[in-house]
Amino acid sequence: MMRAALCIWIVSAVICVGRGHHHLGHAEVKDQVDQDTALDGSADSVSQVSSANKEFAHRLYRKLAAHADTQGKNIFFSPVSVSVALAALSVGARGETHRQLFSGLGFNSSLLTQTDVDQAFHTLLERANNASKEDASEGTAVFVDSRFKPRPEFLETLKQSYFSDGFNVDFTKTADSVKAINEYVDEKTHGKIDKLVEDLDPSTVMYLISYIYYKGKWASPFDPNLTKEDMFMVDDKTKVPVQMMNMEKLVDTYYDQAINTSVLHLPFNSSYSMLLLLPDDMATLENAICPNHITKWLKWMKSRIYDIYVPKFSIKSSYTLNDVLTEMGVTDMFGDRADLSGISEGQKLAVSNVVHQATLDVDEAGATAAAATGIGITLLSFRHVPVLKFNQPFMVVITERSTENVLFMGKIINPTI
Repeated sequence: MMRAALCIWIVSAVICVGRGHHHLGHAEVKDQVDQDTALDGSADSVSQVSSANKEFAHRLYRKLAAHADTQGKNIFFSPVSVSVALAALSVGARGETHRQLFSGLGFNSSLLTQTDVDQAFHTLLERANNASKEDASEGTAVFVDSRFKPRPEFLETLKQSYFSDGFNVDFTKTADSVKAINEYVDEKTHGKIDKLVEDLDPSTVMYLISYIYYKGKWASPFDPNLTKEDMFMVDDKTKVPVQMMNMEKLVDTYYDQAINTSVLHLPFNSSYSMLLLLPDDMATLENAICPNHITKWLKWMKSRIYDIYVPKFSIKSSYTLNDVLTEMGVTDMFGDRADLSGISEGQKLAVSNVVHQATLDVDEAGATAAAATGIGITLLSFRHVPVLKFNQPFMVVITERSTENVLFMGKIINPTI
């Protein structure tokens, strides 16, 4: 039997499931824990999953930064969207495939059951969508071929825990199916991701999409009249013209001496913030950065008047994450060993691609992302007002201040491309 594809797209993140010719493993994941789990146990599960998500964000970033395809290029992605997509997929995984997904996501399988993870993501997604309904949205959707019969419990878990919308399509009508998926993603990302799917594998039976959208307005906007053309140093030999925004204001900053990095905190008028990180050496920052850094920076920020310069830019990124996830130990789901029997009884399923698309727009009013991040640098002016000028490669992080969850992360090598 010919194997069909499972494709995962992130920001929007799409999982496209298909049939395979391999034999499924017989091992099953642990039975779901009783529904009357104590509230403190539930809170602990949310804490564990949230902590694992933060670690996953930095591990995934390091893998992307080290990949040959990204050398000398901007990096931008949403670790939250990747986590949601893979966690939703784990609902239907069994045996070694499930173990690898849990391990790759950083979930401790001896402490967390699948039900714990599902309930934790329900809580995290509910919080995210309630925090700022107009400016942020996260969720999933399932497009199922009319001939394919997923397990009802699989679909119900996606609906209840991952806020999944469900749609029936006829994947033999390729153009109509592509149009339906792209229109859904276009709506959910407010036009930022308008062509997620170019074509479809003819043996596709299901797509699972994870999306995230965030639009933030600066708590202290930049004055457009102060935006001027300036030069951005891509490297020692290359400089490009950019529209540089400017503001002299009391801002929160931190200089991390251990990794020689200036950190600028730009809060949005919500619970979210952008951190702009300007290192003396990018590789040192990339190899060192971890969740503890964000905790430290937010805690020990100092307020002072600075003359800050941040480029105005729009970037778009697209990645195939198969190799990256394989390097992170998630291997079986891509081949003959894939065990996704929790999705459909008797169907042989496998994953063909995990693909991520992300966009980031930064201007005087704020930032709009279907994935995002930011950074800073110091100089001294003649008026003794220190300068933070992002005129060389910097990193970007968009985080929720109270939970420190990383919505978007990346680095800007060249803001003009």
